[in-house]
Amino acid sequence: MPGWRSQWRLVLLNSLTCGLEICVAAGITYVPPLLLEAGVEERYMTMVLGIGPVLGLLFIPLIGSASDQCNSSYGRRRPFIWLLSLGVLLALFIIPNADLLAARFAWGGRTLQVGFLILGVGLLDFCGQVCFTPLEALLSDLYKDEEDCGQAFAMFSFMVSLGGCVGYLLPSLDWSSGLLSVYLGGQAECLFSILIIIFVTSVLITMKVSEEPSCPSSVLAGPGSLLEAGPGTIEGARCGVPRSCCYLLKCKLRLLKSGPLLCLLRTCWTMTPAIYRSYCHVPRVMRQLCVAQLCSWMAVMSFMLFYTDFVGEGLYEGVPSASPGSVSKQRYDEGIRMGSLGLFLQCATSTFFSLVMSRLVRHFGSRWVYMSSMVTFTFSALVICLSKSVVLVTVMASLTGYAYATLQTLPYTLTCHYHKEKEIYMPKRKTKSVHINGIPPKRDYSPPVEDELPLFNKDSYEYYPGPLKQNGSSHSPGGTEQEEVESGFEKRGVGLDFAILDSTFLLSQVFPTLFMGMIVQFAQSVTAYIACSAIFGAIAIYLGSQITFDQKDLKS
Repeated sequence: MPGWRSQWRLVLLNSLTCGLEICVAAGITYVPPLLLEAGVEERYMTMVLGIGPVLGLLFIPLIGSASDQCNSSYGRRRPFIWLLSLGVLLALFIIPNADLLAARFAWGGRTLQVGFLILGVGLLDFCGQVCFTPLEALLSDLYKDEEDCGQAFAMFSFMVSLGGCVGYLLPSLDWSSGLLSVYLGGQAECLFSILIIIFVTSVLITMKVSEEPSCPSSVLAGPGSLLEAGPGTIEGARCGVPRSCCYLLKCKLRLLKSGPLLCLLRTCWTMTPAIYRSYCHVPRVMRQLCVAQLCSWMAVMSFMLFYTDFVGEGLYEGVPSASPGSVSKQRYDEGIRMGSLGLFLQCATSTFFSLVMSRLVRHFGSRWVYMSSMVTFTFSALVICLSKSVVLVTVMASLTGYAYATLQTLPYTLTCHYHKEKEIYMPKRKTKSVHINGIPPKRDYSPPVEDELPLFNKDSYEYYPGPLKQNGSSHSPGGTEQEEVESGFEKRGVGLDFAILDSTFLLSQVFPTLFMGMIVQFAQSVTAYIACSAIFGAIAIYLGSQITFDQKDLKS
């Protein structure tokens, strides 16, 4: 495609990425006031916000591996995107209407309203965060060239940053005076209705543009089925072999096996005892990248989650628990608004660097970009800790967007690079059994059953040892293991490794919500939020220097 058409296609392809980030940012920003109004205590409110990341840690590897093995006629990734998008849509409906849903039940009340709110918040955070994993894998499938992959994930980072800007901006606007708000019943109903319209539009655009290559019909049907049968077999069927209802039912059952829900359940059943094995046997290059990514995200998320509270209490010396209308409460509210402005500028900076990320990598290299972003972040966090100037702190907060854009782009392009040259970066492990995404391959040497092949004449019977690959060559059920032994590199799906990277992002949110409150209580100062962020940034600089960026790093 010409340059502008390629960029425009990337924008449309990542429209769901932008829509997801808008909904997650706006929804999660607006949820705490709703929980407090429903009577949830503040200490329990932070625990509610941690439900989504914890569930994501458990299910993201399973969903990533299931999408690698899904054989749906709609593609490998899109069925899971549809399924998770449905969860987001359901959450956007539940959250603003929790009181109405609770009123539908005679035994309902404030407790049931809180229950619906918790369900909506957990569903929005879980489905919204997890849906990024099949979207990232879809980009990797569609753009296999290293340079194209870098541009695709740069646009992915740009759309995430743009969605964050819009998502943080929407709740700050006053929708209560508009006609739509009067018709729908209030500020929350109006905001979430707009979010639903944005999200549905983005889903339809992405699903329309993403022409994911569907799996061959032979993969869907299996050996010896109607869909796998060649021209000679079809001709044989036309010569008088009837299509029985029983056989058509078998074909439909085989097609249903490739659905996303059954694929996920089948993967969970097979992978539950083996998921720990897949984590323990992560290749060295991915292990180094994930450890650095975890520490880097912990630095960034510790900053983002508590920056507004730091500005409100630390810089403006406000008191969040003060009575409404008091001077201390007004100072705190003013600090919160200034902190929100800093996070908005952070997203704007991240948007800019996402646009120029591929050029920076091309001119300076991946190592320089990654290291410079974390050095800039750590320096900014140190300045924020030591400064009392609101202007200087806001400027430093905007600079942290460089690291935010880098962490959303480079780790995924590096993962694509590792998978493109597996024989170099992921050499075969010397183990007795070989695993694919943590699941040992099954050998099946049983001959085909005759009643499963009603279209084959016994006189002209030909045995097909296994389904066709996407390149048209056939292989046996146990051929994957033999392939791996011969190729000399480890068979891993890119969806699983993307899921592990996304797990580091979710884990970086769990740690601050659990321990940061105790650290601040011990230090008796909200500056501890930013100090911890700077410490994590310094550790991330060291761990980032250990990442394998190219083949030269393998020799060191």
